[in-house]
Amino acid sequence: MMSLADLPDTIPVFPLPGALLLPRARLPLHIFEPRYLAMLDDVLKTQSRLIGMIQPAEAGTGDASPRLHDIGCAGRISQFSETEDGRYMITLTGISRFRIKREISGFTPYLKAEVAWQDFQRDLASNEIDPGFDRPPFMALLQRYFEAVGLSTDWENLKDADDELLINSLSMLCPFEVEEKQALLEAPRLSDRRETLAALMEYSARSGGSNDEMMQ
Repeated sequence: MMSLADLPDTIPVFPLPGALLLPRARLPLHIFEPRYLAMLDDVLKTQSRLIGMIQPAEAGTGDASPRLHDIGCAGRISQFSETEDGRYMITLTGISRFRIKREISGFTPYLKAEVAWQDFQRDLASNEIDPGFDRPPFMALLQRYFEAVGLSTDWENLKDADDELLINSLSMLCPFEVEEKQALLEAPRLSDRRETLAALMEYSARSGGSNDEMMQ
């Protein structure tokens, strides 16, 4: 387990709309753009093997980089494989959220940032608990939400998941908008994230949903 002292002051950041990473959760990624292939080559040479996932606040235009949200989450490369045509399949395991102090551009084809970790020290602890979590009504809401947006899942695995895994996995996988994903990321505690998640699902279920993708 990493400590605050192990975390570097500067990390590469990967702006990817809708790709949410949370502490102790896992995010699979398919890397194929040349600049991010270069990023991965560089990251694999570092001791920490950290990549900062972050949501764009707005899209870039032309060659301009997108404006980024201030808060992201860094993940450590925990799985890695290369395809025959030079693409990478990786898995990031969430370590800690961070706050961008300043962006660093011009030295690499990808974006780097000077970051601060101090506001998120609890991310480095063991699994977070949610003492106020009432699972049966939450699961009933989840089922209504899945039906509204056309999602399916393995309900037995969801029922057996611990509180943090359940709440964080749903926050990452459900097809929310970028700003909604950012709100889930910035929730100070697991209980706050669960309340935000429930509110988003309730709103979507009432409006009938519009996403017909399948979650396996």
